[in-house]
Amino acid sequence: MHLIRRNRILRQSPAIRAMVAETIIKPSDFIAPLFITEGSGIKEEISSMQGYFRMSIDLTVVEVKELWSLGIKSVLLFIKCKDELKDNKGTEALNPDGLMQRSIKAIKNACPDMVVMTDVALDPFSTYGHDGIVEGNEIVNDPTVEVLALMSVSHAEAGADIVAPSDMMDGRIIAIREALEVNNLTRTGIMAYSAKYASCFYGPFRDALDSAPGFGDKKTYQMDYANRREAIKETLMDVEEGADIVMVKPAMAYLDIIREVKNSVEVPVSAYHVSGEYAMIKAAAKMGWLDENKAVMESLTSIKRAGADLIATYYAKHAAKLING
Repeated sequence: MHLIRRNRILRQSPAIRAMVAETIIKPSDFIAPLFITEGSGIKEEISSMQGYFRMSIDLTVVEVKELWSLGIKSVLLFIKCKDELKDNKGTEALNPDGLMQRSIKAIKNACPDMVVMTDVALDPFSTYGHDGIVEGNEIVNDPTVEVLALMSVSHAEAGADIVAPSDMMDGRIIAIREALEVNNLTRTGIMAYSAKYASCFYGPFRDALDSAPGFGDKKTYQMDYANRREAIKETLMDVEEGADIVMVKPAMAYLDIIREVKNSVEVPVSAYHVSGEYAMIKAAAKMGWLDENKAVMESLTSIKRAGADLIATYYAKHAAKLING
């Protein structure tokens, strides 16, 4: 048997496979989500996210320093608002001394070079658990956008490098961009959750922040998972309105969308490896059904291979340690 081409030649040793690997994943590709709660010395494991924690600001700062030492360059902040501070207007979200604002300042003081991204949405602050202001049974768009723009300004003034609106309200990117410009906050970027689907894979996240919707669901503003063209339309509009980075969320069940978006835009593309995707790997590994380390690296590599330049993942620290050896 005489073959002109033997493809297995480039697979025959670890060194050769590494030499010709098409997709290389590194710690700086990761965005580490962090859940922050009030208090001091607090580290609470999230029941549906084994090995992941809500932490008070002091312990969050320690975590950020470790993430930086591992080569992770960005964190995405989420805060757990006290129930007594929640309302239907996002009042606490605009508090200059609120938990988010204090967290931003503490992290930037402790680790100035860490890129601090902040969640911009009303669900953690809402008595209804929705991403916007509720009137009757409707989540109203335009009044919500006004608050989101003010919220973004507040985060930027506290020192956030990038604000990340995750709400999926119409027109919020241009409103945020204009608000930042008017307030001379011209160095603050916007990472738009451009193609955020109404997904069942967010369940553990809502446990982490006690932010499940109090009525109905989020299908009137988050996208229908059956749709592909809509994701491209939403993303292109966000780029036109001033988004610096666009995001697809979730990631693993939407690899086709990540690739479509990557092929359609000239800005960095991020993808969110969400809480349910994290929890599934954890659960299967706990049962002995798969090798957790191998599953993590294969999953994250597939997301980057699909076209993601950045990956928000609860496995950021774990994966960075694996990569660093």
